[in-house]
Amino acid sequence: MEVQAVLLALIQGFTEFLPISSSAHLILPSVLLGWRDQGMAFDVAVHLGSLLAVLWYFRREVGTMAAAWWHSLRGGGHSAESCLAWGIILATVPACVVGLLFGDWIGDHLRSGWVIAVATIVFGLLLWWADRMARLQKTEYQAGWRGALWLGCAQALALIPGTSRSGITLTAGLMLGLTREAAARFSFLMSIPIIFLAGSHQATDLIGSQAVMSWPAVGVGVLVSFASALACIHLFLTLLNRIGVLPFVLYRLGLGAVLLWLMTAQA
Repeated sequence: MEVQAVLLALIQGFTEFLPISSSAHLILPSVLLGWRDQGMAFDVAVHLGSLLAVLWYFRREVGTMAAAWWHSLRGGGHSAESCLAWGIILATVPACVVGLLFGDWIGDHLRSGWVIAVATIVFGLLLWWADRMARLQKTEYQAGWRGALWLGCAQALALIPGTSRSGITLTAGLMLGLTREAAARFSFLMSIPIIFLAGSHQATDLIGSQAVMSWPAVGVGVLVSFASALACIHLFLTLLNRIGVLPFVLYRLGLGAVLLWLMTAQA
């Protein structure tokens, strides 16, 4: 159980912030190895670890944005940091609305290996196209409210399993003309409220379910997902401008092909 928890937390931490679809990777252990679901408590734990990682990595930016946002809320005027903070808040709205209205339907009808495989391939190709056509001129502070709303709508698409939240928001950022690093940074900052809200929703369901929790697995989930997500964020931002998105696109195409083959073999 602990070995499975470590490996699943590693997968969650590394794939949460890479444009390669965490849901596509989390389905593989169950299909290939027959591993059962670790449970809702473990899901909350790995999301908490990922959230702590992005908060720690961007702690200075988050602190500055929070102070500037509070200053603007009290009528002190706007700055680049407060505008970015408001943009992050605006970008969170579409996913919340779509999740509340269609979350159950998506979970019942779209959470299949076929959907994950096709979405992994299709949205991987869209990422490649967006990178090829990108102007790569703007910083995250130049996205504006229309850009933030566009990024938020893209984030809502990530409710489709296999899309990849980081992948589709990176794609949308490149379409807006953001640099690769700016698009990635905006995507990471956008993840903070959405992971918090998703984790809070899961935690509420967990408390109401009175499920039995394996505290060692929960502890492993938090620590391993935190460490792997922190390493992932640093490496991705360090290497993105150097290697571009093509390696991730090719990886997605290969992963999608493997999933299609597995689904066909099981049919």
